[in-house]
Amino acid sequence: MARIPYAEIQTDEVRPLADRIVAQRGSILHLYQMLLHSPAVADGWLAYLTSIRQRSSLDGALRELVIMRVALLNRAPYEADQHAPIALGEGVSEGKLAGLADWPRCALFDPRERAVLAYVDAMTQQIQVNDEVFAAVAAHFTSQQLVELTATIAAYNMVSRFLEALQIHSHDAR
Repeated sequence: MARIPYAEIQTDEVRPLADRIVAQRGSILHLYQMLLHSPAVADGWLAYLTSIRQRSSLDGALRELVIMRVALLNRAPYEADQHAPIALGEGVSEGKLAGLADWPRCALFDPRERAVLAYVDAMTQQIQVNDEVFAAVAAHFTSQQLVELTATIAAYNMVSRFLEALQIHSHDAR
């Protein structure tokens, strides 16, 4: 159960933004129902994550590998629960999803994916990225894509930290 109750979405202050979330995302997930305690934060979050998920030049499968690895590293089951079906829909194989836990030993990942996963690990676990890891990932991407990849990793670290601090889980009642 979440540490604080989910926001009431039928208030006059929240309803317009809640309607926009439904229009863009199809429903109001627990994450957004919690964020709606602060409509300004929820609005900015929606804009930022929509840019990351829908307006980035990164391919969807790579984006979802990144998100799933961040969720795994941060022990964020809600994030993984939400993104596993999306990853599969973007063409990530079940084998790759299973292999994320020990990706250096999994033969399913190509050199580009390995460079990205090493970058995810460095950004998530060490914060600072050493020159060798950065050079390996930079060899595969344009400057724009590097910014988008870095922002995706950072954004989903933000998501998992928010989820876990407030103990937001898929099985919570609304």
